[in-house]
Amino acid sequence: MATSDAGSGDLFSPAAPDLTVPAGAPLAEHLRPHTLDEVIGQSHLLGPGKPLRLAFEAGRLHSMILWGPPGVGKTTLARLTAQHFNADFIQISAVLAGVKEIREAVERARVNQTMGRQTILFVDEVHRFNKAQQDAFLPHVESGLVTFIGATTENPSFEVVGALLSRAQVYVLTALSEAELQALLHRALERGELGLTLDAEAEKLLIGFADGDGRRLVNLVEQLATAARTAGRAEADAEFTTSALSPSLRRFDKGGEAFYDQISALHKSVRGSNPDASLYWFTRMLDGGADPRYLARRILRMAWEDIGLADPRGAEIALNAAETYERLGSPEGELALAQAVIYLACAPKSNAGYMAYNQARAFVREDGSREVPIHLRNAPTKLMKELGYGRAYRYAHDEPEAYAAGETYFPDDLPEPSFYQPTPRGLEAKIGEKLDHLKQLDRQARKKSR
Repeated sequence: MATSDAGSGDLFSPAAPDLTVPAGAPLAEHLRPHTLDEVIGQSHLLGPGKPLRLAFEAGRLHSMILWGPPGVGKTTLARLTAQHFNADFIQISAVLAGVKEIREAVERARVNQTMGRQTILFVDEVHRFNKAQQDAFLPHVESGLVTFIGATTENPSFEVVGALLSRAQVYVLTALSEAELQALLHRALERGELGLTLDAEAEKLLIGFADGDGRRLVNLVEQLATAARTAGRAEADAEFTTSALSPSLRRFDKGGEAFYDQISALHKSVRGSNPDASLYWFTRMLDGGADPRYLARRILRMAWEDIGLADPRGAEIALNAAETYERLGSPEGELALAQAVIYLACAPKSNAGYMAYNQARAFVREDGSREVPIHLRNAPTKLMKELGYGRAYRYAHDEPEAYAAGETYFPDDLPEPSFYQPTPRGLEAKIGEKLDHLKQLDRQARKKSR
C-alpha cells in the first residue's frame, strides 16, 4: 500500500509527510523527531561533517538504503528527508504492496514531475521485495523520476538487486547505545501526560528490555505508564516494572543477519579458545530464540572442524550433549550444550584433519581416475588371483611394529601427496611423532631395497 504517511491510506495525500500527530496516536509518533537535531543516535551519519548531515546541508537529494536493526530511526530519517527537500513522500510497505502499488506511485510521480515537484519513494522492508518487484521501479530510479529510499534490517548486498544497489548509497544505522536510550527515555518521561516517574533501577531495566531498539523502549514506557495508572501509582520501581512488563525476546531473526552474525561469533570464540565469550554468544542465541538443536549441530561441527584429532573427546562430548538435549529438552538439556561449548573452547585446537580432507577432495576432483595398484586389489575369485590381484600384498600385522615399511598405497604413477599435517597440540602431537617414526622406517626400507 502506498501512502504519504504511516497512518494514512490516501495515495494522493499532501506533498510532504504530515508530521502533526493526532492526540490519540501512540507515544512513539508523538516523539518522532521533526528535525535532524532532534534525532537521538546515528551520530556517525548525522553529526557535524558526517555524510547525511552534509547531504542535507548541500541540498543533495539522492537515493539511499538505510540498513539497520528495528527501532533505530530508518523511517524517521526518510520522512525528515522528504520534509527537508519538500518532496512528495510515498511510503510503500514491501510486506503489503506489489507491482500494482508501484505503478500507482510512478503515476503519481509523473504528475509531480509536471508540477516541478520531487518524489521520494520510501520502501519499508525492501528486502521482502522479490527481484521482479524491485525491477519494476528500477527504471524510474535510473531516470530520476523518483528518489528511492529503502529501509531494511537485512544485508542489502544479499537482498537488493545489484542494479538498484549500485544506484543507492547504503547507510548503516546502529542500535541505540544505553546513553542514547536513556536520553530517549527521559524525553518520553518529560511528557507530562504520562504521569510517571521511574527510579534508577527501573530505568536500567527498561533500557535493558529495549535492547537497542528506540521504538521498543517508547512502547514499553507507554505500557508501563498504563499499568501504573491502573495500579493507582505515579512511580515505578524495579519490582513493579518487572511485574508489569513482559519483555519480548532480544533482537534476533532466525533467518536473518543477526542470526548468522551471532553463530559466527560463537564459532570464532570457540576457535579462539575463549570459554567466556563462547558461553556469552551461546546464551545470547538461546535468549534470542535459536533452536537448541541447531546449536547442537553447529557445536558438533566445531568439534570436528577446529579441535579434530587434537582432542577426539571433543566430538564425543559434543555428540553426547546433543543426545542429552534430545532426552531432557529445555531448559535442562541446554546445560549439556553449554558445557560442550566450554570444553571445546578450552580444548587444544587443530584444523589439520579439516584441511587435509579439503585438500584431498580438491586433488581428487582435479585429478584423473587412476587405477588401483594390483597388489591392493581384492581377489575373491580364482580368475582374479590368476591375473595377479592382491599378489605381493604385505599384511601389516605380520610385519615388525605392525607396519609394512616401504610399502606404497597410492596409484603407481602418483607421487605421494601429503595432505595431513598434524599440529604439535594435544593428542595430535603424539600422532605426528608416530607418523614421523613410520616415515623413518619407510626411508630405511627403501634404502635397503635399492
